[in-house]
Amino acid sequence: MFLHYVRPVGSLIRSRSVNAAVSRLYHADKVATVGSQPDSQSPVFQENYDQMQVLVKELKDRAEKIKLGGGEKARNLHTSRGKLLPRERIDRLLDPGSPFLEFSQFAGYQLYGSEEVPAGGIITGIGRVSGVECIIVVNDATVKGGTYYPVTVKKHLRAQEIAQQNHLPCIYLVDSGGANLPRQADVFPDRDHFGRIFFNQARLSSEGIAQVKAATGEEVSAEDLGGADLHCRKSGVTDHYALDDNHALHLARKAVRSLNYKKNLDVTVETPEAPLFPADELYGIVGDNLKRNFDIREVIARIVDGSKFDEFKAFYGDTLVTGAVFQ
Repeated sequence: MFLHYVRPVGSLIRSRSVNAAVSRLYHADKVATVGSQPDSQSPVFQENYDQMQVLVKELKDRAEKIKLGGGEKARNLHTSRGKLLPRERIDRLLDPGSPFLEFSQFAGYQLYGSEEVPAGGIITGIGRVSGVECIIVVNDATVKGGTYYPVTVKKHLRAQEIAQQNHLPCIYLVDSGGANLPRQADVFPDRDHFGRIFFNQARLSSEGIAQVKAATGEEVSAEDLGGADLHCRKSGVTDHYALDDNHALHLARKAVRSLNYKKNLDVTVETPEAPLFPADELYGIVGDNLKRNFDIREVIARIVDGSKFDEFKAFYGDTLVTGAVFQ
């Protein structure tokens, strides 16, 4: 960090002849706090508060809709085949009561016009399995048969990048129809190398179009083409034979448990200190009017521990506030 000492008017920073009281203040290690008490009864605050509540409710409603995955017809078809829904698979894979930190839930939202791709057709995140934190990647077959859109590829690769950066094991719950053919020109490999890590289903839709028969004249069932028997007995791709979804998830948990994977963490665990101001006040401070200014320091004061913020470059570049936060 580059420091340049100045003597602004009215500053407590003087010279070596400064008195002891000011000197002690100047050399104190205590981090300053930011924030002030807003006028919660003002018309602007009340307007902001009401408008932001509407926006947050809309955001939560959209998130809940995304969690459903594909449409009702697609979900019913999925469950009629004896399959668990993707988020049910995650719940049964994770250690009971443990959290799941989901990535990029709004990936693909309104990206393809009227074509809905909830969560980008794939669910990714960090969860605890058999006591081990893992990256979990789950195809959602209720969204276009689990096929890969360009955004699906980006989201999948992003999860792998996070796994690599944090040295986390990966668990893939694969239920995919491969590349989304209408958008295959944007899906197939570029320099990021989209790997063939998904299980190619034999049929593209609920109509059961026999793809192999159409291409070669042969009649081959979905199981013969890519089922458990084929990959356990002939191709050798798989290590275990699962009878159903629940059995497969049990085997996945067992596999993670057998890794004997322990991540060495050199961290200091401290009890977090609550901000000095309630987070609820953010509704009234920010609002939805983009033409109305607000002090970003008031936002910082309501999200950091103890509202402690050590700002630097305070007199340079007024459009950007930078600093460090502390426990």
